[in-house]
Amino acid sequence: MSDKAEDRTEENSQNQSADVVKLDGVYAFKLGMSTLYHEGQAIPVTVLQFRPWFVSQLKNKERDGYEAVQIACSPKRASRSNRAEKGHLKASGFENGAHYVREIRQALPEGVQVGQKVDITSLASGDLVDVTGLSKGRGFSGAVKRWNFGGGPASHGSTTHRRTGSIGNNKEPGRVMPGRKMPGHFGNETSTTAKMKVVEVLPEKGILMVKGAVPGARHSIVKLMKV
Repeated sequence: MSDKAEDRTEENSQNQSADVVKLDGVYAFKLGMSTLYHEGQAIPVTVLQFRPWFVSQLKNKERDGYEAVQIACSPKRASRSNRAEKGHLKASGFENGAHYVREIRQALPEGVQVGQKVDITSLASGDLVDVTGLSKGRGFSGAVKRWNFGGGPASHGSTTHRRTGSIGNNKEPGRVMPGRKMPGHFGNETSTTAKMKVVEVLPEKGILMVKGAVPGARHSIVKLMKV
């Protein structure tokens, strides 16, 4: 290879590295669960899809009170966004706004700029990550399902199979104490599973695999932050 060809190759690699940025975490979309086999062991994994994310804003302590990198994904149609959204995201390449705008709270990486693409190799195989998602909503549920109560007697004439049972004392204190476990809305809450292991990263397919179950329903968005 000639010297000029080598120079062009170096320039292209530098331009490519300048167009992408590595962060302390990424956002991905849950596809479902699968199984990997390694040395005779079955490893349960959650398959996550990594879509193209772009830096849309840089937040600093002087102006915003904290440091963070705001990123955006999935462009909207013009009829689905307002002028404020279009103006805010125009510099990052989203002329009509984006469906997803999220933040990664971290110290600003050196050389990071608005419009750069987030690199999927921000995470690597073997990394430990905290995974945050919105748990599946299960509606109004009883105490057996919601709090794993044992239930009442199943036979001998009992009619209280799945009831809550006693919820307080008699005259003293004469009220139900705050925090008592009772039937109510179950799920649809922010849930974090700590120190999950990244099993495999497939950059060419935009796929991440994490060992174990990740909070949330299929196609929901989850955040992965390095520990």
